[in-house]
Amino acid sequence: MNSALKNTALGIQHVLAMYAGAVIVPLIVGGAIGLTSEQLTYLVAIDILMCGVATILQVMSNRFFGIGLPVVLGCTFTAVGPMIAIGGDYGVSAIYGAIIVSGVVVILISGFFGKLVKFFPPVVTGSVVTIIGITLIPVAINNMGGGQGAADFGSISNILLAFGTLLFIVLLYRFSTGFIKAISILIGIIGGTIAAAFMGKVDFSPVRDSDFFHMVQPFYFGTPTFEISPIITMTLVAIVSLVESTGVYFALGDMLGKKIEKEDLTKGYRAEGIAVVLGGIFNSFPYTTFSQNVGLMQISGVKTKKVIYITGAMLIVLGFIPKIAALTTIIPESVLGGAMIAMFGMIVAQGIKMLSKVVSDTEDNSMIIACSIGIGLGVTVVPELFDSLPTSMKILTSNGIVAGSITAIVLNIVFNMIPRRKIS
Repeated sequence: MNSALKNTALGIQHVLAMYAGAVIVPLIVGGAIGLTSEQLTYLVAIDILMCGVATILQVMSNRFFGIGLPVVLGCTFTAVGPMIAIGGDYGVSAIYGAIIVSGVVVILISGFFGKLVKFFPPVVTGSVVTIIGITLIPVAINNMGGGQGAADFGSISNILLAFGTLLFIVLLYRFSTGFIKAISILIGIIGGTIAAAFMGKVDFSPVRDSDFFHMVQPFYFGTPTFEISPIITMTLVAIVSLVESTGVYFALGDMLGKKIEKEDLTKGYRAEGIAVVLGGIFNSFPYTTFSQNVGLMQISGVKTKKVIYITGAMLIVLGFIPKIAALTTIIPESVLGGAMIAMFGMIVAQGIKMLSKVVSDTEDNSMIIACSIGIGLGVTVVPELFDSLPTSMKILTSNGIVAGSITAIVLNIVFNMIPRRKIS
């Protein structure tokens, strides 16, 4: 197989890895704010297209934007609750006005935020990467059961499909080499979907009902409006996304053996800001780095930007052709869940690898790791712990990745950056 076909197959694998996570946000938000079926179809398609644009903006590196790492961007889950609340209180136009302003703010503060690299030593970044992997595991487990709220959640057929897909991937990974090993996730998902089709669990109606082609248009949902409270809320969401992305940048840097400098972070943040502004203009969403694709790169061993460029181009094409995009929606949740266990688990393994280099340096590092991972996992499992806090505070506390990351940053400052006063 020539290199072009290999890279295309790897690109498809990355699309499949992030597609479910990308489309779930527009489906949840669009359903909650009462969009029609036609509007929801547009929302999903434009979201996929803008994921591709945002990804290419980040992978290409120039003097002004782009971190230049093989990173895939998708809409952030952190924004789901705030966007639904804004839509209910102020209308859909206020959502996109707030998104546009928050993107501009990110662009403006990117240089300052890039100077904060000293606050992200290996003990912090390793903790953040581990937290990202651990907090994503419940998503995979819910998918293995058939998807949260599914009528047949936890059914024998869903369990068999999930573990069958996972076992197939593990066997491929163990007993194959080279290219087959690199695309073991893709082959596993295809195999699981074929098995599900024989079990009558694949619904082809989304492919039949979708259009062959559509054009995108700016301000599809009307002229954006600008309200102070939504703008503050979405700006907080954008800053939180930068914290999440920082962990992914350092994880990729560690995998590639590349030292991430202040200038790299600044260009990465600026690219995210540009992607967020474009998302607001074309009625899509705020974007952040997708960690599941990092896990996929760890499994495949292929970490080149060429593959991610192909992934970005595929996402853009899918955004223009809803019928092709709909093909990826027929993959059963349980099949995706089985594949996600391997991908998300690899992220945890990458974090542990990073932490293994620093955990024995000092006992203080052990405490930083223990508390940050504990908080991150705890908040993920019991997010209602902070229900009594104001909405603006809950953005920072109800997300396990964010809560754990902030804990790691603060404790690193306390233990490793504040000079100690000796007790006589």
